[in-house]
Amino acid sequence: MARKIVSIIEGRAAPRAQAGSLLSTNPSLLTDVVAEVSLGSAATMAAACAAAKRAHPSWADIPAPVRGRAISAMGRIVEANKQALARLITRELGKPYSEALGEVQEIIDTCDFFLGEGRRLYGQTVPSEMPDKQLFTFRVPVGSVAVVTAGNFPVAVPSWYLVPALLAGNTVVWKPAEYAAASAIALFDLLQAAGLPDGVLNIVFADGTATLAGLDQALQAGTLDKIGFTGSTAVGALIGELAGRHLQSPCLELGGKNPMVITPSADLTLAADGALFSGFGTAGQRCTSLGTVIVHESVHDEFLAQFAAAVAAAAIGDPAQEVVYGPMLDQKFASRFDEYLGWLQPHHKVLGSSGVGKITAANPRNGFVGDPETGLFYHPVIVDGVRADDALFRQETFGPIVGVMTYKGMDEAIALANAPGYGLSSSVYTNNPREVFQFQRRISAGMISVNNSTSGAEAHLPFGGNAKSGNGSRQSGMWVLDQFTRWQAMNWDYSGHLQKAQMDVTELDADLHFKLTT
Repeated sequence: MARKIVSIIEGRAAPRAQAGSLLSTNPSLLTDVVAEVSLGSAATMAAACAAAKRAHPSWADIPAPVRGRAISAMGRIVEANKQALARLITRELGKPYSEALGEVQEIIDTCDFFLGEGRRLYGQTVPSEMPDKQLFTFRVPVGSVAVVTAGNFPVAVPSWYLVPALLAGNTVVWKPAEYAAASAIALFDLLQAAGLPDGVLNIVFADGTATLAGLDQALQAGTLDKIGFTGSTAVGALIGELAGRHLQSPCLELGGKNPMVITPSADLTLAADGALFSGFGTAGQRCTSLGTVIVHESVHDEFLAQFAAAVAAAAIGDPAQEVVYGPMLDQKFASRFDEYLGWLQPHHKVLGSSGVGKITAANPRNGFVGDPETGLFYHPVIVDGVRADDALFRQETFGPIVGVMTYKGMDEAIALANAPGYGLSSSVYTNNPREVFQFQRRISAGMISVNNSTSGAEAHLPFGGNAKSGNGSRQSGMWVLDQFTRWQAMNWDYSGHLQKAQMDVTELDADLHFKLTT
């Protein structure tokens, strides 16, 4: 039975269907309606931000170690519900169950990392240049935070924002993807069970237009102090522009065209395995999915043969079974992927499957697991012969498609890797340490894998990109605290008289003309 879902503000359900409603359906079984989602308006988003702003002072006054205990409780509650949440993710988003379990584990890992940070929100005690005076720095919470997330990682990526933001003493309005509403409200319920006071965490379901307008209203009203956004580069630019008008710096984690460079010394079997996972896991619908393999011309043919064989043999289909990937997340992504397939050119060679496009009885995939007619299943596509002026090379392609091209020297490989202008994730396969550090010094990506795939974040490392992939902000690990706290400096003069910095400073007489005598 479909769950009816509404926005929750200050612990209360918002009025239903302020801006219409939509159905969240199972992309592997389109007749299965997972949830009926009541959409809020711009006013709903603005009201949630106002509620978070009101709740902030009392939440910030709770000692940070106590907030850390709440984070600990969140981790244990999610862990106790791991299988149930993973099953819901598989049903609503079509993510293979084993992958969904890994996603839920990432929430647990994030909570485990941050549960102790409430005792480590360190400032510094700094020596003063004057006597009877001390200098201090403090981390203080930003205030009210709006977090807007995509649905390809419907619970893991939100936890990268929600957990540290709450730990640091901020209050939050979370706007998840509408097509992932059931997974989102389930995570919301689990986090609320940790004892959060009303208004500390709020959740709003709204479309993109209403969300942007609501953020604008909140910024103008002074009830929003920070925006975190995971999604497309185009929308990220709009968020950045909006925040910038109010002298705010948002936390942006955007798209990627992630390169994998394969050198002559690489283990080609390992590289083919990595390309399969990073290119086609989650049906290529990750921000860190492999975009283009840039392989040395001397090993191109051997690598391509292994890669194509691995993709052709990969199990695809019912996400409740053991498969590499299941359906597209939602019809809008399937329709967009059809557009990307229109970018194929006569100079391209297509490999990897028994067809191209949607998998159907008339366009079958060899070895498909289940009934392809029930959902949004697409053939995996390897495109050999990609050129630097191809749209397939320049643009992010959200779906199961990977380009392959060749290079002659490492300078050319790195130039090609940087050329699309994104800078999220990257990978190099080599057994030459010199090539590793040459790649590391010159690649524009915020994340590098060596002899590993472009996907696979760990909860205690910084995650984020540069250029079209983000504004340099980072999620995860201790680095994300810089997004959700501000440094405050304090000087305390207990001398009993005015001491002026740079003017009332003791000087020691130095003989700068001193010379040794020999």
